[in-house]
Amino acid sequence: MMKRVLVTGGTGFLGQKLATRLQDNGHLVTVIGRNEMAGRYLTDRGIAFVQADITDREAIRHACKGQEIVFHAAAFSSPWGKYTDMYATNVEGTIHTIEGCKAHGVERLVHVSTPSIYFDFEDRLDIKESAPLPRRFANPYAQTKYLAELEIEKAFQGGLATITIRPRGLFGPGDNAVLPRLIRANEEKFVPLVNGGKATIDLTYVENVVDALLLCMDSPTRTLGRAFNITNGEPVTMIDVLREVFQRLGMPLRAKQISYREAYAAAWMLELASKTVLGYREPVLTRYSVGVLAKSQTLDISRAKDELGYQPRVSMQEGIELFTKWWRTQHER
Repeated sequence: MMKRVLVTGGTGFLGQKLATRLQDNGHLVTVIGRNEMAGRYLTDRGIAFVQADITDREAIRHACKGQEIVFHAAAFSSPWGKYTDMYATNVEGTIHTIEGCKAHGVERLVHVSTPSIYFDFEDRLDIKESAPLPRRFANPYAQTKYLAELEIEKAFQGGLATITIRPRGLFGPGDNAVLPRLIRANEEKFVPLVNGGKATIDLTYVENVVDALLLCMDSPTRTLGRAFNITNGEPVTMIDVLREVFQRLGMPLRAKQISYREAYAAAWMLELASKTVLGYREPVLTRYSVGVLAKSQTLDISRAKDELGYQPRVSMQEGIELFTKWWRTQHER
């Protein structure tokens, strides 16, 4: 059945993939985002585009008018940034979206959160959604996304139908964060291989996340008010991912072995320089990114499988092949 659907953050990596799939499935889609070029691409496909910032309360409230489903994917998603900026986007932007949904009788709000809220610079495997959270969050992004989840929970208690997913390490064609950062580091100098790259991690092919989001549109009432971990369900080691990616790209992997202590100390110095003399420019290495490279973290996705019917459709190997094929196409021009 055709639905009127709004996607916040619709010009981002995940948002674009979601919007185009929704349209392909016959829904009437409107996208809110800041990226004018991406907005033109979506408009050319027949998707309505509203150029607005998620911090613009009136614009967000107005965009919710007439919508049946709202996917809230807008976020300040970065390992580095000022707390005030992240709070304005991740928390206040979520509040604006909730207000719009309530004001205009939206049937369901699907919220994209993050498993970064679990991260505590320790090895943790098979983390369930109910696992205890760290007493101190790893960075402003994790902290503000947790606060956003509290707003979603409050909205659910107030009668709004909500559902939350926590997808881990998105990658695929169009990605400009996870794998591209490592490729660029390899091209410019080297990939820092913290503790030999032996950390076990989860990544998620972006179309699998879209699958999970689409399942949230019509999931049973018992799933409302719940949060769901989403991954590919195939834990891998960092070094194995790097070898696979660079082999498929036909590039030598220039990795430099570095201890966790050395990398953490270097990141601390880079962060200090950013805060004091570089105008808060993102450092090439942050303490959080060092932790992610060094510490094992995997998620239990049994709740998503059991309650949403989620099954990762694209395997890690297929996903890496699709990503590297896209990357070669983009960089052979």
